Amino acid sequence: MERHAERELAILTAIEEGRPLSQRALAHRLGVALGLTNLLLKRLAKKGYIKLVEFPKKPAARKRLQYLLTPQGIAEKTRLTYEHMSYSLSLYRRARQTLRESLRDLPAQGVKRVALYGTGEPAELAYLTLKEFGLEPVGIFAVEGNGEFLGFPVRPLSELHGVDYDGVILATFERPESQLAELARANVPAHKVLALRRPSTTPPDEAPS
Repeated sequence: MERHAERELAILTAIEEGRPLSQRALAHRLGVALGLTNLLLKRLAKKGYIKLVEFPKKPAARKRLQYLLTPQGIAEKTRLTYEHMSYSLSLYRRARQTLRESLRDLPAQGVKRVALYGTGEPAELAYLTLKEFGLEPVGIFAVEGNGEFLGFPVRPLSELHGVDYDGVILATFERPESQLAELARANVPAHKVLALRRPSTTPPDEAPS
């Protein structure tokens, strides 16, 4: 699913929730600049998917603004949701196939100590695939260690250097460039990293197309 489509779906979903949401809060939710959020909202309004309404909180108060979905916007959100689900299922299958192909011969090669970097559904998939091949993760790591995941304590990435590992599974379905950079800064050799999604060969376009 294209990045701009993901952002449009996120905006339409946020608006449909009906809760007050400033552009600044929406920008934080999307993880993009405020200016880009404003541009995205204008494009959605131009397409007829959302409309801007204003209403006074009190008769003498300054008017507040609120975005609402139009019937066309509701239809577009439904379409994008279906597209996102299809994309997610395809990505899940590809990631599982990548893991199986990569892990299949590792035990015979003496690679048995594998760490997981990341939590959530991608890490669950990686954990289940490891178990298929009789492997148990030596630990689960994140930038900041906190709580537990799959019965393991989530340890900070800074502790990985003290662990004896043969490889690290980068467990994310998102673009892995930023996480690869984090692992590189932690002195994890690139040849020991297995990403569920291949990094892009071109810089991501931050502006919607």
